[in-house]
Amino acid sequence: MASNLELKGNWNEMKGKLKEEYGELTDDDLAYAEGQEDQLLGRLQQKTGESKEKLKKLLFSE
Repeated sequence: MASNLELKGNWNEMKGKLKEEYGELTDDDLAYAEGQEDQLLGRLQQKTGESKEKLKKLLFSE
């Protein structure tokens, strides 16, 4: 699993991939603040209907 620092460093690239896969996501949905990973995952879960595990793999896999 990637560290928070790695997630923060790659976040712009990740946002692009998520928007490509889930076109309904907005910049507000993808607002990331350090230490608020659980809130982000919750928003993504609600918006995409995907499981938390799948989203974690998308975000934190290397």
